Amino acid sequence: MRSFDTKSYLDMVKGLVQEGNDVSVRISGSSMSPFLAGQRDIILISPITCPLKRGDMALFQRTTGQYVMHRIRYVRKKKGREQYYFIGDAQIHTEGPIERNQICGIITAVQRKGKWWKPGSFWWEFFRVVWLRMIPLRRPMMNIYVNLSQWIRKEM
Repeated sequence: MRSFDTKSYLDMVKGLVQEGNDVSVRISGSSMSPFLAGQRDIILISPITCPLKRGDMALFQRTTGQYVMHRIRYVRKKKGREQYYFIGDAQIHTEGPIERNQICGIITAVQRKGKWWKPGSFWWEFFRVVWLRMIPLRRPMMNIYVNLSQWIRKEM
């Protein structure tokens, strides 16, 4: 078994996507919960071929060099350029502005709990539209989700 530095690995993924390839990557972290879970789910990163919009998931690189995959909360035009503001599905704070040249690729499919989901599927659209509008309610909703999940596991 070989181990890789995450940044080096994602630098390679970014290069492959920039060359026009689709690349699948297992995610880590919990910022996209409850839609995606770290170490369980896989994302398909594709080259950007159309304008990015609210609700799209994309991989971007912070000015620190760190890679992040989150959802676009909104897009603003400033001095003729688009700036993007991102948020994770488990978060309540928005990150941005992110410049277009920091965005490495768009997420075109996810493997969630072993099943592939694409735009148009129920859960994809729920998190893209409904969950994105529920930012002020996310903390209480996540608490309910966690408590209910724990209760169901105890009962089984």
